[in-house]
Amino acid sequence: MAESVPAKYTFDPAENQVLLHLVGDWSYSTGIPPISALLNDINSAKVTAVTFNTEKLQTWDSGLMIFLIELIDNCKQNNIQVDKTNLPQGVSRLLNLAYAVPERKGARRTVLGQPVLTKIGNVTIEMHRSWNDMLNFVGDLCKGTYNLIRGRARLRIADLFYQIEAAGPSALMIITLISTLVGMILAFVGAVQLRLFGAEIFIANLVGLGMAREMGAIMTAIIMAGRSGSAYAAQIGTMQVNEEIDALNTMGISPIEFLVLPRLLALCITMPLLCIYSIFMGIFGGAVVSAGLFDISFYQYYLQIQDFVELKHFIIGILKAAVFGVLVATAGCFRGLQCGRSASAVGFAATSAVVTSLVLIIVADAVITVICQVLGV
Repeated sequence: MAESVPAKYTFDPAENQVLLHLVGDWSYSTGIPPISALLNDINSAKVTAVTFNTEKLQTWDSGLMIFLIELIDNCKQNNIQVDKTNLPQGVSRLLNLAYAVPERKGARRTVLGQPVLTKIGNVTIEMHRSWNDMLNFVGDLCKGTYNLIRGRARLRIADLFYQIEAAGPSALMIITLISTLVGMILAFVGAVQLRLFGAEIFIANLVGLGMAREMGAIMTAIIMAGRSGSAYAAQIGTMQVNEEIDALNTMGISPIEFLVLPRLLALCITMPLLCIYSIFMGIFGGAVVSAGLFDISFYQYYLQIQDFVELKHFIIGILKAAVFGVLVATAGCFRGLQCGRSASAVGFAATSAVVTSLVLIIVADAVITVICQVLGV
């Protein structure tokens, strides 16, 4: 096979041009000759044109196309004309199609690795740009909120109710499943240690306090970040790709007021309600474990929680959920408006929205917990 590959073409230089004879089968199954030797011969011959003779050419596939494209590109770089009139009709059509639109700069991915300092610099520049974009977004959001308070924001009430339905009732099933399982897990984990001291009744204290103060709000926020936050980023990002955001700006309609505010208000309304439901389901899951494995009746479990878990703990959890709702909606809408103009950019925006939301949720929870500790609540 290696001996037959060079015989697929013959090099026939004339006075001012090169006649290239294509012979036999040009397919990957039979082998494609390397083009480096031919390019060296053409460049050294110092000719002005290249023509083809395809009388003995038999079958061909994309291997021939790649060979010819590399040859034509090299000839263009060296100001050598390529006469394609003698090529088969199918080959000519494919070449015309390949060169119909010039290749976009940056379309080919570079595989060479960048130096570490270059990567650090690129990340720093991107963080600086994101920070500026975030400040502009927050400023526009504050302006839109002010217009909403004055009754001058341009949004549709129907959109608000639709977003409330999408973020609220539609999420009850997943909230029910996750919160119940989290409550059961907390009960199991606490029972392992409390059983050593015969204090199984304090499982209610552990589950009630954990769900009311921390786990109810955090689990709800994480679920909504993966469910609603990514959806906001994908929806607004797709609008960015389809130039619908540009259309709104052209018509003088603020995308912040028309798209962001309904989603932000929807999560601000639904997150505290979902948190209350999540707390209840988590406590219920702990009650199932306590009654099923440790002979603690539902009534004893209820009385223990009523005596130990005060109302302030529920209020702190609900307030956390409201803050998390603002953060999830803000991150999702911001990443959507920051989205590029390609399909892959929409996926990246959705992923980035979830990551940003989770980071903000954890940071906000830590800050609120420290503040509550300082205030003694």
